[in-house]
Amino acid sequence: MGRTVKGGLIQSSNPPFDDKMTVAEIQKAALDKHLPMIEEAGSKGVQILCLQEIFNGPYFCPAQEQRWYDAAEACPGPTTEILAPLARKHQMVIVVPIYEREQAGVYYNTAAVLDADGKYLGKYRKNHIPHTSGFWEKYYFKPGNLGYPVFQTRYAKVGVYICYDRHFPEGARLLGLHGAEIVFNPSATVAGLSQYLWKLEQPAHAVANGYFMGCINRVGTEAPWNIGKFYGTSYFVDPRGNFLSIGSEDKDEIITADLDLEMIEEVRRVWQFYRDRRPDTYEDMVRQLP
Repeated sequence: MGRTVKGGLIQSSNPPFDDKMTVAEIQKAALDKHLPMIEEAGSKGVQILCLQEIFNGPYFCPAQEQRWYDAAEACPGPTTEILAPLARKHQMVIVVPIYEREQAGVYYNTAAVLDADGKYLGKYRKNHIPHTSGFWEKYYFKPGNLGYPVFQTRYAKVGVYICYDRHFPEGARLLGLHGAEIVFNPSATVAGLSQYLWKLEQPAHAVANGYFMGCINRVGTEAPWNIGKFYGTSYFVDPRGNFLSIGSEDKDEIITADLDLEMIEEVRRVWQFYRDRRPDTYEDMVRQLP
């Protein structure tokens, strides 16, 4: 009998806010917007759900402002505690991307993984941190220090790769080597320079590594920065590179797909990339070159 899992992705615009609101109030508005969508995903039978990058607030990295450090929280912490009962209620794994505070002045771009019984399984910290106009992430985040973990959930082995990570095939391969069956990439990316890569890189990762990917992008524009339109088009892709479902460019919505995990074995028996790897020839990839 096949192992079919129903996956879900939530793409959402961020509620508008003004300078009179505290960071906590801004985050509460975003969380409150997501809660009914998470409930809806559960009612639709979604078994593994992933939210967008730093889902409980705006993408604040276009400016370098200390006030947004207030958005960081412990992980596990308040947000995972709020979502754990929903995971239990719907028997649904939830990938929860947040801004993590490890200690004073030490912050990470993180995704927690809650199992279908609400149990906290662990977290991934974004490893590749961009720093360029509109995306001043090094001001807010340290590079991840937890490697590329894979989490054995009730339904599948799940890995996480966050936004800019997707431009680096090395981590995508390591997630496969660690046993990932589904890799989620929560993102916040706007129309422009990298848009043409959105539907190229991640299907390529899925094919090269023989796993499913769920790729999430928020929608709308976010004042006061207005760096561009977050263009949505969240999607699931299978190990053959086929798009299973694709979201719109401008709507808050839940994207779902049935993921037949038996396909992983089938595809890897044809394309023996793991058998034919030559790690003994890859030394230059893990040392500094001139």
